[in-house]
Amino acid sequence: MKSMTGYGTAEALYAGKKITVEIKSVNSRYSDISVKMPRLYSFLEAPVKKAVTNYTSRGKIDVYINIDSSEDETKAVNVNVSLAKAYQDAINRIAEATDTQGEVNAITLARLPDVLSIDAEDEDSEEMTRVVLQALEEAGAIYTKMREDEGYNMLLVLTEHLNVIESIVNIIEEHAPEIVTNYRTKIEARMKEILGNVPYDESRLLTEVALFADKVNVDEEIARLKSHINQMREMFKATEPIGRKMDFLIQEMNREINTTGSKCNNLSIARNVIDVKAEIEKLREQVQNIE
Repeated sequence: MKSMTGYGTAEALYAGKKITVEIKSVNSRYSDISVKMPRLYSFLEAPVKKAVTNYTSRGKIDVYINIDSSEDETKAVNVNVSLAKAYQDAINRIAEATDTQGEVNAITLARLPDVLSIDAEDEDSEEMTRVVLQALEEAGAIYTKMREDEGYNMLLVLTEHLNVIESIVNIIEEHAPEIVTNYRTKIEARMKEILGNVPYDESRLLTEVALFADKVNVDEEIARLKSHINQMREMFKATEPIGRKMDFLIQEMNREINTTGSKCNNLSIARNVIDVKAEIEKLREQVQNIE
């Protein structure tokens, strides 16, 4: 079991450059990988994204690649004059069409996309990619270990909540038959109160009690709840991502306990049902962060 929240970082050196790779993630319903790096090294994005899928299958994952040079590098700055003029003409047309005033100076134009560009130095992109992926692998190992550690802690919490749910479900199962017994006692007492010593049709009473017993019977709901509890315990042993399956199973558990509460017209069991629902909600909160 792994948490979707994690962090890892590693460093590497390449051609006088210090490369720092950071990977961090938070919970998300889907897989969303974002890679942030200097524009000059955009060729790294595709291989980095592909490599990240080895470490996680779900979550919002951000990878930061920072490349610092320890050497004094001089790069040529290029000016796209035709693009700058096109921007200037467009701005002037906007000002004329909207009857507004606006100053277009060199600094304003220089800040617009692709007006200025920096020549990248000649580099071996394949070797650079290899070094970055190696650093990513080291960061990924730390990141995975952190997620596993948090996943283990979450496993302990989930187990505790599941044990509480099971114990309360057992109490409901034990006391559910008392609802029918109490109902029969109540009906008999009511009939004696009304009829006194006048004989009454006991078969009619038994039929009424039988109908009520069928109406409030929660044996199937209890059996399914216990089955769901056992299924979740089996999921705890899984080596593949289980977050979505657990989330679905929790929905099923919630449905069964709601049905149990609606069937059992009993104050004591109603309190038990509320306690189970509270524990299920605690399960849900934890499961939202499981991969």
